[in-house]
Amino acid sequence: MKRPLFSPPTFRQSAWCIGLWLLFYVIAYLFVGLMPVHFVITASFVLFFFPNRESRKLALVLIPFVLFAISYDWMRVYPNYMVNPIDVQNIYETEKALFGIPAASGVLTANEYFLQHHWPFLDFLSGLFYLCWVPAPMLFCIGAFLVGKRTLSLKYAIVFLLVNWIGFIGYYIHPAAPPWYVMHYGFTPVLDTPGEVAGLGRFDELLGVNIFNGIYCHSSNVFAAVPSLHAAYVFSAFLYAVIGRCSRWVQCLLGLISAGIWFAAVYTSHHYIIDVLLGIVTALIGVALFELVLLRWEPTRKAFERYSSFVKTESI
Repeated sequence: MKRPLFSPPTFRQSAWCIGLWLLFYVIAYLFVGLMPVHFVITASFVLFFFPNRESRKLALVLIPFVLFAISYDWMRVYPNYMVNPIDVQNIYETEKALFGIPAASGVLTANEYFLQHHWPFLDFLSGLFYLCWVPAPMLFCIGAFLVGKRTLSLKYAIVFLLVNWIGFIGYYIHPAAPPWYVMHYGFTPVLDTPGEVAGLGRFDELLGVNIFNGIYCHSSNVFAAVPSLHAAYVFSAFLYAVIGRCSRWVQCLLGLISAGIWFAAVYTSHHYIIDVLLGIVTALIGVALFELVLLRWEPTRKAFERYSSFVKTESI
């Protein structure tokens, strides 16, 4: 049976959707202040929720991505450097001890080496890979949904959120400065430091655009380098592409993007190698926690099954 292209939600469903978003606006206004990104989040969800049944199912799958955006934004309310002291020098010295590169001027971190040796081709590739850090996971999730792998799509969306929350916990346990901070400010923590485009600025200069400058000026907290969630996002999608036995080209593409982001994070001075390795571990922990613990614990397994049934039912 052919499904109608446009089948709006019921009045009750619409009322719940609009009411929750209005409540979100009020809370955001009171605690963090309304910003354009809040309206982008709303518009994106509404774009999927209202057209028809299939798009509403996809909207339900993408709720974890919405919760990620809200969670990230809300770290502004109580920054991690108010919980624990900021690590600036120790992580720098540890990085140099573990992965230092001998040079005429002394031992350099990989970031310092690439600051002295960088090339337009790698600047371009690094920028391209870094632009994939959220779009690639979302496209993988949406793509899995559209080809009928709806359980896989929902699993990955939930794990994406879980990996973020694990990473956020890491931010608060161990606030740490990124490599570019040491280059600009030394080892003294300066609270409320603005975001910095660092080596990604070379991509903007190369193309005559303002992409990364526009992104990093809205950074909610620069002392959130450990673990590198940039390193975790696409890698977790790669893991689910393997788990879900997706096409070989999908697995290879996600693997390539993951490796590219790992390199770019260090090449552009946004992360130490330590941060990247811990980001990879964070992704592995998130996948293992969901697959081996939460899906085997009856309450969370049943909750997932109920959630999964919503994206398969004909009644929404």
